[in-house]
Amino acid sequence: MTLDVSKERTRNYLQQIKGAVVYKAVAMLASFLAIPLMIRYLGQEQFGVWSTLLTVMSWIVFFDLGVGNGLRNKVAEALARNDRKEAADYIASGYSLIGLIALALWVLVTGVSFFVPWQTVFNTQGIPEATLRLTVQIAVFFIVLNFWIGLISALLGAVQKTAMAALGQLISNVLALLFVFVLTKTTDTAISYLALAYGLSLVTANIVLSFWFFYQQNCDLRPTPSLDKTHIKPLLSIGLKFFTIQLAVLVIFSTDKMLITQLFGPEYVTQYDVVFKLFSVITFAHTLISMPLWSAYTDAYHRGDMAWIKRMLHKQLIIFIGVIISVIVVGFLARPLIAIWIGREIDVSYPLIIAIGLFVLVSAWNNIYAMFVNGIGDIKIQLYTAVIAMFLNVPLSIIFVKYLGLGLSGIVMATIVSLSLAAVALPIQVNRIMRLGVKVVSA
Repeated sequence: MTLDVSKERTRNYLQQIKGAVVYKAVAMLASFLAIPLMIRYLGQEQFGVWSTLLTVMSWIVFFDLGVGNGLRNKVAEALARNDRKEAADYIASGYSLIGLIALALWVLVTGVSFFVPWQTVFNTQGIPEATLRLTVQIAVFFIVLNFWIGLISALLGAVQKTAMAALGQLISNVLALLFVFVLTKTTDTAISYLALAYGLSLVTANIVLSFWFFYQQNCDLRPTPSLDKTHIKPLLSIGLKFFTIQLAVLVIFSTDKMLITQLFGPEYVTQYDVVFKLFSVITFAHTLISMPLWSAYTDAYHRGDMAWIKRMLHKQLIIFIGVIISVIVVGFLARPLIAIWIGREIDVSYPLIIAIGLFVLVSAWNNIYAMFVNGIGDIKIQLYTAVIAMFLNVPLSIIFVKYLGLGLSGIVMATIVSLSLAAVALPIQVNRIMRLGVKVVSA
């Protein structure tokens, strides 16, 4: 029976990758086509503001207190024990809790938006204060709504259907491309219109996925209003650890664009964003290979199938060699590719390209081990390294830029140094668990 389960887990893992490859490829193509359209529609400065705004607004997602990731683990554990009733109870409590948090966040952030000097925040005088405020309010509404209905991604991961989450991204990106194209043909430059188009594309995708999951596949898991303490407490217990890690990641990555905006100006965010977008081909490819393993590791671990886990970790290290080669190739071709894709008006430096290439390598390496520890819920080491990295990133960025003169690439190098702590600690932790060959944490 264990061998059959192991084979089925591997078969499903490969199936999810195949499906995700197709969906991600189309989603990435749509995203790449949308970038030059948005830059031409808004101009470099307004696009830099838009990119920074999305980064700041993404902070809202982290206020789920890690419930999404906790829900993913708890539902996966319950399903590994064939206890669908418990899975349904966790889903009901998770949706109810996040719904209340989302409502509170929408009221709070929308109210505060009237008192924030947005032109100062985004370091721009090119967009009227009222327009910036309206844009923020539109973005907040849709992001908070998606904050709630976006829990479907965690559930798709829990049932090891990550390809469907990739389908959701495809739907969102294609809709965004269509909406932006329509805007370029029918309206004058208006960042608030872009916020509306982005929000509609985002929530539509998750509504489609939710309907498929709850009404076509898993009617017995459909959420009902419930705040059961016996399920809220475990969700928050592991969720708060994930939340702290997410908060650290938020500071590390989101503040990079804010630092660039303040130290160099919003137009430099466009350079940074374009190079990151180019290397995202590699990041997306590696993510679609590794992400299905999160809940697969949960399932294997709680069934005691350590042999399967060891095989998968070994294969991920082999795949990492391909990531290294891909980064080198993209690095050499980056400038001509950007010239073809965006145009020659975007001039990026080789130090920035090299720095972002190194960042992709460190992130992919960490991701190999993070998927396993996330899956089994043993995330203390990851928590500690993330918190330390959070406190290191901003001062290191300032030192690298102002005192070492590394320019824009200094921001990325500071992130790399911060992430290097996990790059050393996580492999040591995973190897220790593999040597023990038994569970070292409780479910």
